[in-house]
Amino acid sequence: MFKLPFRHWSSFSRAVFLILLAIFLFDSQAAIIKHVGDRYPVPQVASFRNLFGFIPSILILYLSAEWHEQGRKIIIRQWRFGLVRGLFIAGAQYCFYLAITKMELATATTLTYIGPIFITILSIPILKHSVGLWRWLAVGIGFLGVLLIMRPGAEVFTPYALLPIAAAFGYSLAIVSSKLFDDDVPTPIINMYSAFGAIAGSTAILFSTTGYIPIESAVDWFWLVAMGSVGGCAVLLMVSAYRLTRPGSLSPFEYFGIPFSFVLGWVFFGEAPFERLLPGVIFVVAGGLIIAWRERTRRITAAQAIVK
Repeated sequence: MFKLPFRHWSSFSRAVFLILLAIFLFDSQAAIIKHVGDRYPVPQVASFRNLFGFIPSILILYLSAEWHEQGRKIIIRQWRFGLVRGLFIAGAQYCFYLAITKMELATATTLTYIGPIFITILSIPILKHSVGLWRWLAVGIGFLGVLLIMRPGAEVFTPYALLPIAAAFGYSLAIVSSKLFDDDVPTPIINMYSAFGAIAGSTAILFSTTGYIPIESAVDWFWLVAMGSVGGCAVLLMVSAYRLTRPGSLSPFEYFGIPFSFVLGWVFFGEAPFERLLPGVIFVVAGGLIIAWRERTRRITAAQAIVK
């Protein structure tokens, strides 16, 4: 009988493996978007991404023990909010996918890692969280890194560099707002509503802007299906990883997406933006790691207080 190679790994080891695979698939999806983005409008690419990525969302829901235990309910009290959250994601996708087609893959990807900074800031008005000195320091370091990469006022600056920032804000808004759902709503249900809202949002953007362009060949159909499937599987793997261990323990591994995207951009598109990324990328990563460290410290402190 075939056995998975990581069957006997610890939960944390399996979680790290799954999160790294998910990050690599997300970057692979971005590379496919860059490949097809010069022939088809970005809203159309996003629509196909959400359409084909909806299948793994349904699979996540079906495999959820929590959903089965609660009677397999589909309709939730906050269904409208669930769809609106999908619109946040659709807007973020549009900005990120357009950035990918206009910038180096690694540069666009790196700028989205300002996300933890936005999550920290948005948690203040939305979740009423307090932010201490260390996390404000992380916010400042992260923004400094973004400025060093964007280089506003310099000849190399491009307005397209604002798009990954907008995308990171939209994704962060979706993440923070997920905390506003009722506690008894399973995560897969939230993901399903958001996926449906993202399909509606990206389709609306498509037909209100460029309109649909017929797919030219079977090869392009392959890439579009692969894009949605790879992205949807990445979501499935990421959800599985975060269910195996504490989120704060995994978040630092997400920064492996930066070297992954750099290698993909170099191999497939001949991009090597060393000068553009350094030293800003160091500050962006440092800011995110400080936030992850503080979250982990707070959880440990809270757990010790409960034990005492």
